[in-house]
Amino acid sequence: KGLFFYYMQHEKLGDICLSLRYVPTAGKLTVVILEAKNLKKMDVGGLSDPYAKIHLMQNGKRLKKKKTTIKKNTLNPYYNESFSFEVPCEQIEIAVTVLDYDKIGKNDAIGKVLLGGNSTGTEQCHWADMLANPRRPIAQWHSLKPEDEVNVLISNKK
Repeated sequence: KGLFFYYMQHEKLGDICLSLRYVPTAGKLTVVILEAKNLKKMDVGGLSDPYAKIHLMQNGKRLKKKKTTIKKNTLNPYYNESFSFEVPCEQIEIAVTVLDYDKIGKNDAIGKVLLGGNSTGTEQCHWADMLANPRRPIAQWHSLKPEDEVNVLISNKK
């Protein structure tokens, strides 16, 4: 019952598909935000204006930040946008947050995933696959998790 409840809780935020490619010789990480689906409705009208924000992290600190474009009125946005980062070493993590853009007030986070050494589940497998296959893009779907839950994972590690 506990596990089922855990999954039900996570179900409703949506899923994101992204591709990771690491070139160790160049110290370059490429993240492609491909698409998201079944995002949780954030606007009164029942749709959202989603975009994704990527943070390159090291020891819980944000090194760099990149953003996708905003897709209007959709819960199933297609991005196919690529972002490259110079990475100092493999001891880094990538936090990807999907947010609902609002003209007025603050953009609300729909959900978040953390990829890297301190991640768990599919995120950890994806990161391991990327490291095991240098120079090859590896794409995978991930379920978005509540932002607070992912932030705890980030702040835990020192």
